[in-house]
Amino acid sequence: MSHNSFGHLFRVTTFGESHGPALGCVVDGCPPRLALEEADVQAELDRRRPGQSRFTTQRQEPDQVRILSGVFREGEGPQLTTGTPIAMLIENVDQRSKDYGDIKSRYRPGHADYAYDVKYGIRDYRGGGRSSARETAARVAAGAIARKILEGVTIRGALVQMGPHKIDRDRWDWDEVARNPFFCPDALKADFFADYLDGIRKSGSSIGAVIEIVADGVKPGLGAPIYGKLDSDIAAAFMSINAVKGVEIGAGFEAAMLTGEDNADEMRRGNDGPHFLSNSAGGILGGISTGQPIVARFAVKPTSSILTTRQSVDRYGEEVEIMTKGRHDPCVGIRAVPVGEAMMACVLADHLLRHRAQNGDGSSWPFPRD
Repeated sequence: MSHNSFGHLFRVTTFGESHGPALGCVVDGCPPRLALEEADVQAELDRRRPGQSRFTTQRQEPDQVRILSGVFREGEGPQLTTGTPIAMLIENVDQRSKDYGDIKSRYRPGHADYAYDVKYGIRDYRGGGRSSARETAARVAAGAIARKILEGVTIRGALVQMGPHKIDRDRWDWDEVARNPFFCPDALKADFFADYLDGIRKSGSSIGAVIEIVADGVKPGLGAPIYGKLDSDIAAAFMSINAVKGVEIGAGFEAAMLTGEDNADEMRRGNDGPHFLSNSAGGILGGISTGQPIVARFAVKPTSSILTTRQSVDRYGEEVEIMTKGRHDPCVGIRAVPVGEAMMACVLADHLLRHRAQNGDGSSWPFPRD
């Protein structure tokens, strides 16, 4: 199986399976002399870790990270990156592979079982193997390193829709995101989600969600036209997250309902460059960052593992009925918030390094120009 790496100068390779002994990643291209401790990575992993509320899978994984290479501490000083590949390992400690014994020859509807089997002729039925969302823990670890490169950039994510129910953007409060188990910026809607998802969970079903990621402080000039567009790389990064089925930047699909007057982000003269009067473009024009907040959303489908019996076929072409046992997220979109932040960080770090490689010190033209 190829294609387990992404990025150009900041390059991430993940490895491991849901029910294997461990998973992890190798980060290549990280600049030297950045302070990096395991605690920096652990803080991000703890936000994604399962079993922290009744609204996520009850699989009890501590997700304790170990940095195996690429760092050095001299004397009593801080531990610094060396510029060499950084390898990180996260052990699996709470696998229950026996939960999947009944489906080893059956394809779960909505899962990657059939697609993996028809491509490779073999599949890991224990939790889905590489197709499991557990793989995203390695991405979050890599994202923690990417954040070290992005000085002055703040990346935050929030759940803005669950099923058909959207938040009230007039009540958006970033501080509220850390106060509830849904990463929801609307306190009243978070209370609603608790009752709503309890009903979904107790029925043995699942529901989808929409996640919004915002990157503030990104300097103008990141990205390249045509085939190196910043927004296309962000979209590809989000689409690579398991269970993601759609991505939009800025106004996204809503732009199809706007007039040219409403969609165009007008500009006026500012102290440090143009001042934009709106942000329908989501901070990216022509594939290049404008200095505005980068705003992107992605849709996460409902968890396919549900307790309702569904129709399917097995590896031998026989029609079967299947019900998925085990411990599953009733809304996998909840824990996708830190994953989306991590992927945004990795893409921006990669583009920042690429920009510096082409443009020297990485500075963009100030406004006005001579």
